[in-house]
Amino acid sequence: MKKVAVAGSLVFLGILFLVGVRVWTQKQPVTPSTVPAKGNILTSELSITSPAFANETAIPAVFTCDGENISPPIAISGVPAGAQSLVLIMDDPDAPDGTFTHWILMDIPPQTRMIAKGTVPEGAVEGVTSFDRPGYRGPCPPSGLHRYFFTLFALDRKLGFNNQTTRGALEQAMQGHVLGQTYFYGRYNRR
Repeated sequence: MKKVAVAGSLVFLGILFLVGVRVWTQKQPVTPSTVPAKGNILTSELSITSPAFANETAIPAVFTCDGENISPPIAISGVPAGAQSLVLIMDDPDAPDGTFTHWILMDIPPQTRMIAKGTVPEGAVEGVTSFDRPGYRGPCPPSGLHRYFFTLFALDRKLGFNNQTTRGALEQAMQGHVLGQTYFYGRYNRR
């Protein structure tokens, strides 16, 4: 009788441990994908914000699949000296099948300080997203609250890619050329 009770207790504790590990790993903070910085040190005051919503707040529906599905305005400051181009990646790390890329902008001119809503700066190129095509596709989570990271990179070179460039090819080309990076994020939950 005692052996059965001990075995049952051990099974219960084992299950409790596995559930605890699963919950703990799901609750760990997720940050945007990163590309190693040049020299491993970011010394820039590079900053990215949106006049449409504050960091860590709700993304207005107009920028989602429930609205006009247009890109939000993006404000950029603190671009480091020597930057030849900027890259912007918007992704959702809370997607059911892993990080989902919603927008890629490459070769943004380094003097750009504002990207108006629904536009692409002159000279910039949109890359292929997780939707298998270039262009912005706004938040449209299947369920629950999702976070959408806007990560900005300052590069010491212009990439010269076209609109068929994938995120993998972009990240490989960025290796060793990042002068600075920063991010902000918004949240969205479909109703």
